[in-house]
Amino acid sequence: ARTGCEATTRPGRATRAAALGAVALVALVAVSYMPAMLWGGFVWDDRASILEEPALRDLQGLWRIWFAPSEVREPHYRPLTYTTFWLEHKLWGFAPNGYHIVNVLLHTAGVLLLWRIFSRLEVPGAWLIAAVFAVHPLHVESVAWTIERKDVLSGALYLACVLTWLRFLGRPTDAARPGREVAWYCLALALFAAALLAKNMVVTLPAALLILHWWRHGRVTRRDVLRIAPLFVLALAFVALDMALVTTATPASFGYSVLERLLIAARALWFYVGKLAWPADLAVIYPRWDVHLGDATAWLALGGAVAAAALLWWWRGRFGRGPLAGALFFAVTLSPALGFIDHTYMLFSFVADRYQYLAGIGVIAVLVAAGAAAVATLPARGRLTAQGGAAAALLVLAALAWQQAGIYRDQVTLFEHVVAHNPQAAGAHLNLASALVDENRFDEAVAAGEVAVAQRPDSYDAHINLAVALAQLERFDEAERHLRRAVEIAPAQSAPHANIAVLLSRRGELDEAERHLRRALALAPRDRDVQRNLAKLLAGQARLEEALALYDALLAQGAWDIAAHMARGNILSQLDRHDDALAAWRNALRLEPPPNTALALHLAMGRAVWAKGRDAAAAAAHYELALALAPRHAATLGDLASLRIAQQRFDDAQALFGKALEQAPDKAAFHAGRGYALYRLGDAAAVASLEKALAIDPTLQETRSHLALARQSATSAARSP
Repeated sequence: ARTGCEATTRPGRATRAAALGAVALVALVAVSYMPAMLWGGFVWDDRASILEEPALRDLQGLWRIWFAPSEVREPHYRPLTYTTFWLEHKLWGFAPNGYHIVNVLLHTAGVLLLWRIFSRLEVPGAWLIAAVFAVHPLHVESVAWTIERKDVLSGALYLACVLTWLRFLGRPTDAARPGREVAWYCLALALFAAALLAKNMVVTLPAALLILHWWRHGRVTRRDVLRIAPLFVLALAFVALDMALVTTATPASFGYSVLERLLIAARALWFYVGKLAWPADLAVIYPRWDVHLGDATAWLALGGAVAAAALLWWWRGRFGRGPLAGALFFAVTLSPALGFIDHTYMLFSFVADRYQYLAGIGVIAVLVAAGAAAVATLPARGRLTAQGGAAAALLVLAALAWQQAGIYRDQVTLFEHVVAHNPQAAGAHLNLASALVDENRFDEAVAAGEVAVAQRPDSYDAHINLAVALAQLERFDEAERHLRRAVEIAPAQSAPHANIAVLLSRRGELDEAERHLRRALALAPRDRDVQRNLAKLLAGQARLEEALALYDALLAQGAWDIAAHMARGNILSQLDRHDDALAAWRNALRLEPPPNTALALHLAMGRAVWAKGRDAAAAAAHYELALALAPRHAATLGDLASLRIAQQRFDDAQALFGKALEQAPDKAAFHAGRGYALYRLGDAAAVASLEKALAIDPTLQETRSHLALARQSATSAARSP
């Protein structure tokens, strides 16, 4: 009976323990990444790759993501990642919280999968390994930065593939089930393919599986190699596909020798080990070290790596194969980002936190498992003390992750962090200046821009950013000097011409502004901002047909441009083509514009409907939609009040004018309209309202006539018995 009781209660206890463990891991992740989920925004590459990516906005874009990747801004073939962005845009538009929450959920899935993998492998401290992975601040860049969805998505699929592979292998005591083995094998292949479609840095998974086989059995058999060979073929196929399909990436070639690349790789390996062990001074862009054969630090790192590998091999009989397997996994998984292959980020730095998102598991697992095995040999009090220490370490890591997640709040916070940790980072002050301009912090933007120009005097971008900040402070002469310098530096680039044109148009030098805009458009015929600015310039000169043609060309590139639809409607309205104008504005509304833009659209549509057919009911419907967005919007209140006068609904009209005057008490037209409505209602207060209107604007002749009538009516009313 006692044995039976144990048999029935132990599974229940194990299930409860597993549930509590899972809840604890989920809570650790949620708390650590709360700043990203609540306050995280779109930063740096998020702007171009998400907010400004046309493919995310329509059904045709989904086709381009998968079958025309050269038309997408992402320089690599990662269609699964961008499909998730496409789906999220359909769910919550460009609200950043949703994107951050999905990133955190994917990371959570990876954490739970990692726990399950090490539990299945019976590695000591499996839960703690997953917990450290969950909250290690070195992973914040992959989780809290939206565009790094590719890390957490490919990571979760990678770990799901490993767990599936373990199920395919089964346990030594499992009965042979050929049918199930085939199903697990096919599922593992599918998961690996999906991981590659999210980010092809996971190409090292087949090598990791070979390391896993060696760690478990002490050898890799011919059967193991044959089983894993299709995964190698799949990995090579995806790499070839990426290289064949992607044409938008800027080729990078640094010309380093094989020996120099070995020195870069060795130094990077020790850098990552150090940050995993002591995650202090984490930076978004780390200083880029010089590469030369006389670098003693690099040689020491290379010698240390070779010595460590030799010692781990030598000690495998004493300490087991685990430490060497963990080190091999770490190096192999990092290998695509160690400098053996040139990539554009090497222009900024040889290392980045996000590169070791999966690779760090090897180091974490070895250290935690070794610690757990040692703690298991301690007496009860020692084990309790060790558990308390582990809990404290997790809390410290979680606090550091919370702090690090906060830097992805917005552009200014991110680039202030970059500048603080790496003042010489290429483009950091330049990007900070641009972010500060967006925040209307122009004095600070000028300071950052001056540093950027001093660091990179031949960068036309640096001169442009500084000029934009100076222009906002109305320091136009200085701004023009920097913009002309930008044109001198890069006469064949569109941006300098486009930006000096904006400044010249503000100063009223319209002919020269147009010349620069047309030069910019010739250099970049599909640049939407240049087309839009030239169209605005022409519209401002009443060259409406030319402006309309430019907006038509702009929209031919993609129908998602809200501002272009809106401006096109405005021009058509000026040309008295009210039906066409209404159609353009409806197109803008279908794209779900922000509230302020939607308000302006409904206001314009109300006016156009009234001007076109004097359809009071239809016009009033648009005004009411505008007021639903902004109940105190003075212009809309005034327009609707005027409409009510035309409908002879004078009570409504005077009430609406009264609300409009609360927002704009010095608007003569509102006083005049309210006075006329009161006059038609026979209210003596009409005289005061009409007199106030004329006091503000004595040129209102119709109001003067209404005042005479109102006074006469008031006098007659006073004489009546």
